[in-house]
Amino acid sequence: MTASTDRLDVVGIGNAMVDVLTHENDEFVAAQGLVKGSMTLIDADRALELYDQMGTGIEVSGGSAANTIAGVASLGGTGAYIGKVRDDQLGDIFAHDMRSIGVEFDVPRSTEGSPTGRCLILVTPDGERTLSTFLGASTGLTTDDIDGSLVHRARILYLEGYLWDPPAAKAAMREAASHAVGDDQRVSLTLSDSFCVDRHRESFLDLIDTSIDVLFANEDEITSLLEVDSVEAAIEGIAGRTEICVVTQGAAGSSIVTADGVVKVFAEVVDHVVDTTGAGDLYASGFLLALARGHDLETCGRLGSIAAAEIISHIGPRPEVNLAELVASKFG
Repeated sequence: MTASTDRLDVVGIGNAMVDVLTHENDEFVAAQGLVKGSMTLIDADRALELYDQMGTGIEVSGGSAANTIAGVASLGGTGAYIGKVRDDQLGDIFAHDMRSIGVEFDVPRSTEGSPTGRCLILVTPDGERTLSTFLGASTGLTTDDIDGSLVHRARILYLEGYLWDPPAAKAAMREAASHAVGDDQRVSLTLSDSFCVDRHRESFLDLIDTSIDVLFANEDEITSLLEVDSVEAAIEGIAGRTEICVVTQGAAGSSIVTADGVVKVFAEVVDHVVDTTGAGDLYASGFLLALARGHDLETCGRLGSIAAAEIISHIGPRPEVNLAELVASKFG
């Protein structure tokens, strides 16, 4: 079969996960020894222990970059995903969920080793989410899984910071970035989590300075990256180090930073925040698709805000409505 040569808006690389979400109170989070609002890496035994103590959960395919690519598809864009799952039931679920929404997903599955990864997400009454992640098979991604011809088709390559932990996966992302060198291509990175930044600050900064055109970070991540005390200082420090840096600020909206200045975009109004899982992922969906299609930065931020607002209005990290139709109604 001849490989497709059609252009893709976004190709994402990240931890291929299945999410298990449940509502719990703050006391439960504290009793589990977890830091509210953070992501903690756990092993298989801890995953089983925590799962047994959680209330009734909802299982949905997830993973940060995978959620972003799903959002791109819902917005009417084209995308592909590179991530590793096992040849098991959760791997079947993940592959089906991606392909059913029109996302290309053809990475060979692992036939041995750890099972497909899963993320146990505790959602507290304020909508905040605390993640305990068993990476499982996702850490098995290597340079052999990178299809250079697929990356060449991408207008934007999107890298997930969570996947920076395993050395082989880090090498795979660097390999992918080396293929995104066309004049009309950009490489994007999401920092994913402040604890992730703490572990990899120097290598993230090196990657940003050498390979990244579009950086996504929230307030905690960007201040941690630059080791400063305020978002204002972080914005000043990151300006010009990459073409575009997007700093998401929750209800305060987002700041889009370039060497020429800062574009401020307000957050969309949400009647009730149910679950913030995937908010940053879906903001990236709207922003990246608009950027891939040549829109100005304010429009990119507006599409990101619309997609993020939809995702926090319900439980789960994937859209419940057609985002293309939602955007059309907002701009109509």
